[in-house]
Amino acid sequence: MTTETQVRLPVSASTEFVKGINLTSATTLVIGSMIGSGIFIVSADIARLVASPALLVLAWTVTGFMTIVGALTYGELAAMMPKAGGQYVFLRESLGPLWGFLYGWSMFLVIQTGTIAAVGVAFGKFLGVLFPVISADKWLWHIGHVPKWAIGPMVLGNMDVGLNRQNLVAIATVILLTAINVLGVRTGALVQNIFTFSKTAALFGLVLIGAALGRNAQAIRENFGHFWQNASFSTLHPVQVGIGGPVALVGVFTIVAVAQVGSLFSADAWNNVTFTAAEVQNPRRNLPLSLAVGTSIVILLYIAANFVYLMVLPLHGDPQGTTILARGIQFASDDRVGTAVMQQAFGTSGAALMAIAILLSTFGCNNGLILAGARIYYAMAKDGLFFRSIGKLHPRYKTPAVSLVVQALWACLLCLSGTYGQLLDLTMFAVIIFYILTIGGLFVLRRTRPNAPRPYRALGYPLLPAIYIVMAIFIDVVLLRYKPQYTWPGLIIVLLGIPVYMFWSRSGRAHSPPPELQN
Repeated sequence: MTTETQVRLPVSASTEFVKGINLTSATTLVIGSMIGSGIFIVSADIARLVASPALLVLAWTVTGFMTIVGALTYGELAAMMPKAGGQYVFLRESLGPLWGFLYGWSMFLVIQTGTIAAVGVAFGKFLGVLFPVISADKWLWHIGHVPKWAIGPMVLGNMDVGLNRQNLVAIATVILLTAINVLGVRTGALVQNIFTFSKTAALFGLVLIGAALGRNAQAIRENFGHFWQNASFSTLHPVQVGIGGPVALVGVFTIVAVAQVGSLFSADAWNNVTFTAAEVQNPRRNLPLSLAVGTSIVILLYIAANFVYLMVLPLHGDPQGTTILARGIQFASDDRVGTAVMQQAFGTSGAALMAIAILLSTFGCNNGLILAGARIYYAMAKDGLFFRSIGKLHPRYKTPAVSLVVQALWACLLCLSGTYGQLLDLTMFAVIIFYILTIGGLFVLRRTRPNAPRPYRALGYPLLPAIYIVMAIFIDVVLLRYKPQYTWPGLIIVLLGIPVYMFWSRSGRAHSPPPELQN
């Protein structure tokens, strides 16, 4: 291999793992990490913003397009560098170690661990539908209340800190799933397969049941009879700038970009399978294939679910409405649109059925997040950019056990803190930035390593990746302008990683790769 085609990777990062993830498991990891509770909830917020059936569908369709293009692009990088750490490795190799570290730093500090905490609490919340004794109001240890703290357009705080029955369930699920994944990647993959099949079937069931039993003539007439309402290029949509700021009138492209915060978050985590690349069988084939198949299945189900929502519930509603139809999609109780659809089809028992579906969904989602996330910090430790103990595998199970445990501890603390929900709201901007940088890194690697082995080449390169970058930049610019509460905190979290990186580098912890792997 010539120097030009070499990829700088620690030897141990690729040789110590057990190849326990086949194509089916890799695909279920993509699907299972994507499907959480968002698809059942965020359409309400999108509907309030766009006030148009067509734009509701468009927001999800654009998200689907970007997700699939992103997955097809990542497929080339994953096949080229099938190593533990995935996106961290892609950024490190294309743009330099600082960018890889900033990604891993942000993932550990809030993006991955905060998502694990939020999904765990969602599990506890919907378990409380079946067992009311599980409630956020039932405190076991109430540390105190953090007052509201306004910083410019951001509002932080205003939450209770401590241990209640709801976040106790969240902590228990995080610990349980961490223990399962310490026992071996095959064990974690088996759990992922079971729950991904169950929750995919549940989402598919929602689509079929809603279309067959829940469809409502009034909703169909209002939504599809006025499908393009408020969707013309001349229509102006109101958007509040920041929290408590002035209301601005924006065009159709801008309002869809603002609304996509929810849909993009609901479709996120598809890249998690790349973190486990060192454990995937025949990764140069199975990683690109699992990304393409997994994202396509989920996006088709998401778009179908939103068409069903429009068949069952009117888009427009009254927040004071006393019936499901009166509240519509926009003002479904607690934004639980999926629950409203099932109640319309089955009456009061529909809420219990949807709670069970979301329990399956969130449990499987968290298993995928926990399984995948620990591989990032493992890869960072192998590069000397995290505590060395995190870069060790369990001697028997060949899993990054220390990394899994450290990830679990931080996620559990976020459950107690009451801040994870706010932190997640503040990071979507940063998540998109890292997607832009990673896909931009593909262009860099095509130029700097033209002869590197590429078993799969990104479909539609360079056009489709370039379109993705343009669309993602537009969304981030819009969020920066109209939703600063979602943007500046994310930037601050990322930038705080720079002095931390300098500390690790200058302290001599970061080590060079073996001479035979250096560029």
